[in-house]
Amino acid sequence: MYLSMQKNFRAFTVLAFIVTFTMFLFGFTLRDPSLYFFKYAIRKSDIFFSNGQCGCQQCMTELEDDPWFTERFNLSVHPLLSRRNSLLTNDTYRWWQRLQDHKDPANFSEVVEKLFQVIPDNDNLYKDAGPERCRTCAVVGNSGNLKGSRYGPLIDSSDVIIRMNMAPTSGFEEDVGSRTTHHVMYPESAVDLENTTILLLIPFKTLDLQWITSALTTGSIKETYIPVRSRIKANKNRVLIYNPAFFKYVYDTWLENHGRYPSTGFLSLLFAMHICDKVSVYGFGADRYGNWHHYWDNNYHGGEFRKTGVHDGDHENNVTLLLADKHKIDIFRGF
Repeated sequence: MYLSMQKNFRAFTVLAFIVTFTMFLFGFTLRDPSLYFFKYAIRKSDIFFSNGQCGCQQCMTELEDDPWFTERFNLSVHPLLSRRNSLLTNDTYRWWQRLQDHKDPANFSEVVEKLFQVIPDNDNLYKDAGPERCRTCAVVGNSGNLKGSRYGPLIDSSDVIIRMNMAPTSGFEEDVGSRTTHHVMYPESAVDLENTTILLLIPFKTLDLQWITSALTTGSIKETYIPVRSRIKANKNRVLIYNPAFFKYVYDTWLENHGRYPSTGFLSLLFAMHICDKVSVYGFGADRYGNWHHYWDNNYHGGEFRKTGVHDGDHENNVTLLLADKHKIDIFRGF
């Protein structure tokens, strides 16, 4: 009887020690978020919390995914142009060339070959998805709803930070952040970039591919359908080209042919969804008062800012909200 009681006491003592130590460790972890385990489990989304598709707690693709999303999300269409995928179907090529109705385009294959003599042709970029990867993306739009948001530190904490067109950061760091990993532009919206920033060009025609080759070398092209910058400051080893086939995939599959073609913001969002495991969206839509303007100006544009006659802003907004509703992206509205 005494031996039985002694064994029970020892077992209880060991159990009490384990519980006490565990509670102490948990409490210490909460008080000190720099502790390795807590930092790895929460900030790095340890594999224990993963569903196996990626290293995040929640991944862009899930093992048992929503039918609406599964029907549309296609990883076989790579978002970036390379020599290997530059052979466009006749349907894709004709659709792409009609976007801005450029007359008498140059030979596409020859233009692509000259392009990849100037910029790198890396066919394997972003194809590293797997259970060890948790790549986070911040897609930063230009809406006035970013003013006063203080999202800067949150945006800067992302692995990939995508900005677009003429968006400045200087003077707005508290609200929009200071880091930029990818800057999306087309010839008519070109700006100079830091040496470490990746230039992601969205081409609307063959001439746009000729323009980027020229802008990084001779500066001979000075006009598309309007005057453009003949030279830009950018690291030619950090230039990527949006794939026209991916462009059409976004338009056909995600927008179901609404509008003439997708907006830069929506194209940037779909790019992020295909290279990242977790996507957060900032600076899309109107401000809290329903006004449409850039965060760096106070010129309210009203309905024409949203309805350009080229993009279907309402439909793009509905798809974006649906993606958020299905927990594929997180939207930060600034209010």
